[in-house]
Amino acid sequence: MNIVYHQQSKVFHMYNESISYVMMVLKNGHLGHLYFGKKIHDRKGMSDLLELAARPMASCTFMGDKAFSLEHIKQELPVFGTGDYRSSAVEISQENGSRISDFQYHSHHVDSGKPLLTGLPATYTEDDDEASTLVIDLLDPVTKVRAELFYTIFAEGGIIARSICYHNEGAQALKLERALSLCLDLPDCEYQWLQLSGAWSRERQIEIHKLASGIQAIGSMRGNSSHHHNPFLALKRPETTESQGEAIGFSLIYSGNFLMQAEVDAHDVTRVLAGIHPDTFSWKLEPKECFQTPEAVMIYTDQGLNGMSQTFHRLYQKRLARGYWRDRERPILINNWEATYFDFTEEKLLMIASKAKECGIELFVLDDGWFGARNNDQAGLGDWMANPARLPNGIAGIAQRMEEMGIKFGLWFEPEMVNEDSDLYRRHPEWVISVPGRAKSHGRYQYVLDFSNREVVDCIYEMMAKILGQAKVSYVKWDMNRSITECFSSNLPPERQGEVYHRYILGVYDLYERLTQQFPEVLFESCASGGGRFDPGMLYYAPQGWASDDTDAVERMKIQYGTSLCYPISSIGTHVSMVPNHQVYRQTPLHTRANVAYFGTFGYELDLNKLTEEEIAEVKTQIAFMKQYRRLLQFGTFYRIKSPFAENEMAWMVVSEDKRTAIVGWYRVLNVVNGRFTRVRLHGLDPEICYQINADSFCCYGDELMNLGLCTTDSTAGEVRREQTPCTDFESRLYVLSAVELE
Repeated sequence: MNIVYHQQSKVFHMYNESISYVMMVLKNGHLGHLYFGKKIHDRKGMSDLLELAARPMASCTFMGDKAFSLEHIKQELPVFGTGDYRSSAVEISQENGSRISDFQYHSHHVDSGKPLLTGLPATYTEDDDEASTLVIDLLDPVTKVRAELFYTIFAEGGIIARSICYHNEGAQALKLERALSLCLDLPDCEYQWLQLSGAWSRERQIEIHKLASGIQAIGSMRGNSSHHHNPFLALKRPETTESQGEAIGFSLIYSGNFLMQAEVDAHDVTRVLAGIHPDTFSWKLEPKECFQTPEAVMIYTDQGLNGMSQTFHRLYQKRLARGYWRDRERPILINNWEATYFDFTEEKLLMIASKAKECGIELFVLDDGWFGARNNDQAGLGDWMANPARLPNGIAGIAQRMEEMGIKFGLWFEPEMVNEDSDLYRRHPEWVISVPGRAKSHGRYQYVLDFSNREVVDCIYEMMAKILGQAKVSYVKWDMNRSITECFSSNLPPERQGEVYHRYILGVYDLYERLTQQFPEVLFESCASGGGRFDPGMLYYAPQGWASDDTDAVERMKIQYGTSLCYPISSIGTHVSMVPNHQVYRQTPLHTRANVAYFGTFGYELDLNKLTEEEIAEVKTQIAFMKQYRRLLQFGTFYRIKSPFAENEMAWMVVSEDKRTAIVGWYRVLNVVNGRFTRVRLHGLDPEICYQINADSFCCYGDELMNLGLCTTDSTAGEVRREQTPCTDFESRLYVLSAVELE
């Protein structure tokens, strides 16, 4: 990787074997954008990439120069109100009421590796050779605000990581009213916009439409990244598929209110913006204070959406997730929630755990209902002490009994919430986010604690740390079951109320950081009513997240397929649950439930004691299979093949690093009659290797499987006869491909 600065032309060129990123200092001192895409040669005269033209009715910067208009120049940090009428990346309110800024080039330097962001999650490096960071300082000569722009290019892959830190070096207090992390101006609009949207129990559904004139945007104003929109966006060419073509992926490493926006102007220039949502946001910046924006990651590929996703997977799996569990195979767990809900005793839990141990499960997770007066969802949140009526020996006691049984113990928390019917609320009603004198909305009979207040975070930390320090807890499921309403902090003055949303998320990150540092071998799983905060910010602290409360195998095909656009398979919490399913009441075969859940962390969400002997035998076989192929399934190279959003059939696969082993998952939602012959073209294999399929006697070369395809034809292709195995709705199969040496 290289970062070159051409002094004479004032051009910066960042490049590696995959990409180039080119920008320059404009004659007004602003930073102009020239190119982002596939690697191009470096040369001295790259400033000629700047496109200027005299356009009618434009507001121009220099008297007599009708070509230099910020309205028509691609920029790195566009500002409000100085000729560019498109959306800006920054807006600063000053004491005289002005919102005008003029960020001019001041200096730059290049650092090896990548700096950490104080108080915020971000990608990182472990070796300085992995990346280089260009830091450009822009200074507003009037306010003396210095904008420190960070651009990190990684040695491998088409990755650029960006953020901005604003330093108030002047004498007046200022207010940041808009502080986005990224602006990218693209020279055309011939893209399709791809987003991941949905709602509770149908998160991260893929939606695609053509870019059009004006603004297209997704975001959240809920205080969390939300079930409804994920902080991810891809722009792909119309001809781009999973396996070929250009795409640019944008991902914001943040868990709070966000904005992802594309604006197409009258001349088909596309401006992409990403960062903290500016609505209701403001941040008072006193002299000598600074404000750091979250990190945004851009990935360019000409290898299709799978190429983009695989780059995100490698980066987020190895250089966003951290700690003891980052590279380790995840334990196969059983969670008691759908098995018992609030109706359990210690002995009932031990019975479930005993059966789980017999089947080969490695971790038992005790979900909601173990603390305070928590007999239903209307009481107890905030009182993180074991309920002796249910757990007479406390958390330490039941954890010890699980350990003696030979199974690890995990525990559910919802640390950011409180019920009115709780000792914590009775002691500190002012710790709830709400507006004095106004009614406050509840969600699930609970309220959001004010994590913008350090005293609140300290209190919750002390309760959680006490439990984790005294008991053998190997896993924490961190839930969050409602969004913020009536956003107001009793701990902040009026002029700082616009900071509450962001300070809240900083408080969440602070609690995560303290707990993960104190208990480094505890596996944390993030959860927010399932997928309501499944974002890169959480992945920095918790290497896996509960993807959705919907455990139905058919719905999970779509949820997991969409999630894989950005997030590695090792981060996706996936369970086999009881039928009829508790969310959609669908009956699906046990093997299909497992065949979907294998492509994730894998576990069970049921009472094994209620299964038949035949089902228990099947569960044992599933667990043995997962243990045999767990590393491949969680850390191999993942390919999407057939989309559940487009067809009745879906397929995906994972390939080992040496390409000698692969597992293909094939799924059909509804059965067909007298159907066609079917094949699935595979990806990522070695064309010269011959693969044995499911230990059968026949084998196929990789080139045949990738070009002709893997045969998936079954008895639906014709008349079903009695001697054939019948097919049903919600059918699925796994194909294990193993390299063989031919004589």
